[in-house]
Amino acid sequence: MKQLAIIPCGKKKIWDRNSSQGPAVVKDAYVGVLHRMCEQYAEMFCDQWVVLSGKHGLMLPNETILENYNVTFGVKNNGEVISIEELQSQLLDKKLGAFDQIISLTGKKYQPIIEETFGPNKDIRYPLLGTKGIGEMQQRLKSAIKNKKALL
Repeated sequence: MKQLAIIPCGKKKIWDRNSSQGPAVVKDAYVGVLHRMCEQYAEMFCDQWVVLSGKHGLMLPNETILENYNVTFGVKNNGEVISIEELQSQLLDKKLGAFDQIISLTGKKYQPIIEETFGPNKDIRYPLLGTKGIGEMQQRLKSAIKNKKALL
């Protein structure tokens, strides 16, 4: 069974540490603790991972981000938030619809976006839903990585 992990982008980016940083690839751009743990989990347990960004949509690890941004789902950003139609187009262009199962390492605010993007017939799992915040998410991820046991 081929699994695709979806990781939230995270507010902390490489440009926050170094404002003179030029373009960066996705796998290096996000530097927050939760994001890094999600990446580590996805690399350990899934076949592929993408970052879900309110500005750029579904991004593969080696895609390039030109500059810092602060656009998120659920916040009015003057039309900068990517549309469901654009996300669905990215699914086709990047061949992300071919995975048997989606493992969403996101919070509940992403759930309707992911479900609308992938459609009702896709097997989507949310192993971090029901946590009481980022701290508990990090604990679950850390435990899964340490014990080499995927979250259910």
